[in-house]
Amino acid sequence: MTLKAATVVDIHAHAVLEGTFGTAGSFGPELYAEADGTPVFRIGGYHLRGVRYRGSAFMDPAVRIAAMDRSSIDWQLLSPNPLTYFHYIPPAEAISFCRRHNDVLAKVVADFPDRLGAAVALPMQDIPAAIAELRRGVRELGMMAAYMGTNMPHGLDDPAMDAFYEAVVALNVPLFIHPAPDGIDGPPGSPALKKYELDIMAGFTAQETVAVATLLFGGVLHRHPELDICISHGGGAVALLWGRLHHAVQKRTWAPDHLKRDGAFAEQLGRIWYDVHMHDDRALDLLVERVGTERLVYGTNFAGWDAPETFVAPICDAPLADNARRLLRA
Repeated sequence: MTLKAATVVDIHAHAVLEGTFGTAGSFGPELYAEADGTPVFRIGGYHLRGVRYRGSAFMDPAVRIAAMDRSSIDWQLLSPNPLTYFHYIPPAEAISFCRRHNDVLAKVVADFPDRLGAAVALPMQDIPAAIAELRRGVRELGMMAAYMGTNMPHGLDDPAMDAFYEAVVALNVPLFIHPAPDGIDGPPGSPALKKYELDIMAGFTAQETVAVATLLFGGVLHRHPELDICISHGGGAVALLWGRLHHAVQKRTWAPDHLKRDGAFAEQLGRIWYDVHMHDDRALDLLVERVGTERLVYGTNFAGWDAPETFVAPICDAPLADNARRLLRA
């Protein structure tokens, strides 16, 4: 089943690659087992215990394809594991990791060209290096999208990022933005988020919402009208905070003038793409009410803790596979 013919296209699927282990210097990544057999995935000083990567769909493409068949998923875009964005480590280590990750992932998808595509991992702490690696990934490796985390040493609205956004547009690929747990290789988050996995459940939502607001208020979407950005998990809480964000546009002095004209706020947020991996039909209904269905795409966090076991048709009346093809220029 090729992407052009696929009925179910999943754009939210992360990969862990054996061939990348040890390529980020002291940051790893490293996968080992404790004395009792518990698997541990180490990234710098962060240790994720109890997730079985080796032999799973995350690492074994044959296992992935079989699981996709069971889940009625025809085609997937593969992207880096959020634990390994490495946007805060020294640039040399990040560049080494990203180059190796992209080389290995390109080979994985080349073995299953009708079922898998790949997004480029990027060393975003070094913008010229990120641009160079994006060009190499797209032009030489045939990758289909740029991929990065919500957080890095500079903001999404930093003027230095404009050159990167221009490169994304020039290469005619979309940019996917996804959160990662705070404190892996960057600043720690709130201590309260360390309990009950709130860093993933609430922290990810906060990061996505902040990313959308930063792109909006920082004028990124205004300066780069041809830039296609997709935000995970329905854009966080942006649909719920819509009214509050819009009120700020009207009342706060720092709000850019271009957002104050009638309809501009909704038009700008309607230009972002959103995956519908949200676990809540009413939340999805609200997102559809806010932004429509033309830029919604299907995502699963495939094989992750929160992934559906089988394909779950979103309740919105949207041709999600066709939307994904438009987003991926397929």
